[in-house]
Amino acid sequence: MNNPNLYRPQALGAIRNFVVAFAALLLCVQSASAATWKGLEPFVSKRADVERVLGVPVQDHIAANGTLHFNVSGGMVTVFFVTPKFIAAKKLSPALEGTVLQIVLQHTSATDTPESMNLVKNKDFDRQSKEQVAFFLNAKEGLGYTFVKDRLKTTRYSYSSEQLARIQRGK
Repeated sequence: MNNPNLYRPQALGAIRNFVVAFAALLLCVQSASAATWKGLEPFVSKRADVERVLGVPVQDHIAANGTLHFNVSGGMVTVFFVTPKFIAAKKLSPALEGTVLQIVLQHTSATDTPESMNLVKNKDFDRQSKEQVAFFLNAKEGLGYTFVKDRLKTTRYSYSSEQLARIQRGK
């Protein structure tokens, strides 16, 4: 059951367009889970999950300020955990204490720019700039980028505004 129309240039162009559209859709689906990094999710993952993914911390400041620090390829990762003070300030359930609050990647030699990451024209990101520092934030996804002299310095994975509101409502 051969279809001779399948090999015509128009058919090949349509197939190519479909593949490109499908790849773009996959990229959109992946970006919807931007606040999750390496399977670590704010308000869900605990210290044991973090250490299973990142290993033994190089600095443990859980008691002082609720953070663990890890060396990774390309920089350092700081994981912030939900503290009793944060729970009180945001009126959250005490059961959230000790879960991941935010993950901050500090890039030592990244070459990414706002343009290379398609952030400049992306309406999902709010931009704040001062002198040579630019910060792009997508509060809906809980994702933020800091650039110094147009080079990526930090990536922040945090809770989304919707996730915080849902948790505050007890859902």
